[in-house]
Amino acid sequence: MKKDIHPEVYPVVFVDSSCGAEFITTSTQKSDETRDINGITHFVIHTEISSASHPFYTGKQVLVDTARRIEKFQSRVNKQKDAAESRKGKKAKRAAAKAAEVATEEKTVNTPVEEEKTEEAQTEK
Repeated sequence: MKKDIHPEVYPVVFVDSSCGAEFITTSTQKSDETRDINGITHFVIHTEISSASHPFYTGKQVLVDTARRIEKFQSRVNKQKDAAESRKGKKAKRAAAKAAEVATEEKTVNTPVEEEKTEEAQTEK
């Protein structure tokens, strides 16, 4: 192997902040916080999600929402539902148009001029 081309590897403790699980391993990452474990100084790196808390690995639905993603999504969905309820769909628009068309036809059929003609025709007989 060539010298001086590989990064330095340090003893590290990854701490899952959602469930408190700790993983002792080595990594190229460092941190300001350290902890002595069995006489060895380990760098402590905090993570939000690990295999100990992720639902894919645990089989449980545990939600860790530090950025309010769920509330933001639910508010967008509720806005869309409210907007959908307030506007009319194609069926409602077509039904309203048909009702208006029928109403105008009834008005043209029952105009006073036609009623007078029918009355005149009845008086002539």
